[in-house]
Amino acid sequence: MLSGERKESGSPRFGKLHLPAGLWINSPRKQLAKLGRRWPSAASVNSGARGAQAPHVDTFLNAPDILARHCTVRAGAEGPAHVRPARGAAVTHNGGQLLREAELRPGDLLGLGEHFLFLYKDPRVAEGGRPPWLPARPLAAPPGPGWAFCCRLCGRGLQEQGEALAAYLDGREPVLRFRPKEEEALLGEIVRAAGTGTQLPALGPATLLAMCVEHSARELELGHLPRLLGRLARLVKEAVWEKIKEIGDRQPENQPEGTLEAPLSIEAVAAELRPLMSWMANTTELLSYVQEKVLDMEKEADQEGLSSDPQLCSDLELCDEAMAVLDEVIMCTFQQSVYYLTKTLYSTLPALLDSNPFTAGAELPGPGAELAAMPPGLRPTLEVFQTALELTRQCELHPDLVSQTFGYLFFFSNASLLNSLMERGQGRPFYQWSRAVQIRTNLDLVLDWLQGAGLGDIATEFFRKLSMAVNLLCVPRTSLLKASWSSLRAEHPTLSPAQLHHVLSHYQLGPGRGPPPAWEPPPAELEAMDTGDIFESFSSHPPLILPLGGSRLRLSGPITDDSLHAELRRLRRLLWDLEQKELPANQRHALPVASSP
Repeated sequence: MLSGERKESGSPRFGKLHLPAGLWINSPRKQLAKLGRRWPSAASVNSGARGAQAPHVDTFLNAPDILARHCTVRAGAEGPAHVRPARGAAVTHNGGQLLREAELRPGDLLGLGEHFLFLYKDPRVAEGGRPPWLPARPLAAPPGPGWAFCCRLCGRGLQEQGEALAAYLDGREPVLRFRPKEEEALLGEIVRAAGTGTQLPALGPATLLAMCVEHSARELELGHLPRLLGRLARLVKEAVWEKIKEIGDRQPENQPEGTLEAPLSIEAVAAELRPLMSWMANTTELLSYVQEKVLDMEKEADQEGLSSDPQLCSDLELCDEAMAVLDEVIMCTFQQSVYYLTKTLYSTLPALLDSNPFTAGAELPGPGAELAAMPPGLRPTLEVFQTALELTRQCELHPDLVSQTFGYLFFFSNASLLNSLMERGQGRPFYQWSRAVQIRTNLDLVLDWLQGAGLGDIATEFFRKLSMAVNLLCVPRTSLLKASWSSLRAEHPTLSPAQLHHVLSHYQLGPGRGPPPAWEPPPAELEAMDTGDIFESFSSHPPLILPLGGSRLRLSGPITDDSLHAELRRLRRLLWDLEQKELPANQRHALPVASSP
């Protein structure tokens, strides 16, 4: 930045100005310096086009408060120029401290330290009649709630200032401005309100927290974002951990001795899980949003050639720690949610093996039937699935996590029912064709209902092993007697050799009849079998994989949801009150009210 063509003697010479330039206005000898004429120099101000491999140092400024790398100005062939301060550099833009990258417009004042002040000129862009450092227009958005009354240099009248502040406080723009000193209180208030059942949209807490992240990333100094992320992650984790403890304390098994332990209904379980499911949904979107911002930090550092800067590495490490905490919150809320849902399923699933769907006078429901039309023995299990599905929709849980939630529920259901099926065949006659047809019908009704609910593919995948075991029992006795061990192994590949042998050896062929010799496995395969292998392990569940891709939070355009807008207005007024409390009584102002149009 701020360089001109050099004569051989090294002094600048200026012809007709074709490139962006800075007018050095705080020196006795006014000088022009063109942007884009670069030569190597041990300097402190860099310039280059956006997207270049690394900035090129082209201007040397000598002062005690000018850093070795002080700031970067990028001016491409088209579009406006941008200025970005280096970490810890004293830079002002139109009289205000510059902490993040900003657009440079013709007429802008750029201050470097306390000794250099430049007026930005760009002949490629038509200059407006109003210099940008003059008083802002009445409806310009202020940088913070108390700005309108604390700024003494803007030249505004009190009425003009009040209207600007009122427009911000009541506005629908997704912006939440705060000073670092109010950060803890603001984050705590958002997290507290999210846990009290405030009437917000499902992803409202994540949206408000993302506004805080956005303000830190755009307006505050470079090292602030990692600290904010750490506080944010800690507050969310504390809120979730407290809610998990409350739910655990209310469980029947944790009540005082002598209290009747009645299992919770699925409605009560859903009410307990709603806060956890909500935090799972909001933390997932917030984590994706934070990952995007951290990636932007890394890209900017690469552009500046600062990817190995120790302070930046420390900041990125803090960001990684905060994201790891948010990751832990998602994992824990997922685990707790499926734990309580499977705990409820444990008491309802046995009916799929025991109930008879062919009750007298009852008609089997077709695909897409309502829950009330299903056989009584299946309703409790399907009610758990329906309630869980409604809960994920109400909380707007990410589709990937919805699929994995039901994947775990179906995995548990399959393992629990298959283990019960294996266990019941050991002690009493259970493996009979007539009973197998009832189980097959119940399972088909469940799968058809899940297909109508949009969960058919997931259910078919996880119930495959149970379906195959039931299909084996449904083979007509005459056909089964003709089959050999090798053919049965080929037709039922998902069953382990131990499971297949267990079913065949306990199959009821009739009084006094044992399994035919053709069902016997080869001696080598029989010796390798372990009776424990007939049971499914609950620890082999699929791992939780966090969603990939961008966040669904969008901080662009006005807020259309009235409840979110009301909460945003409340938080803005809270910040205004916090600022006013710091002022002496004779300097405080009443909350401004926007004038009627």
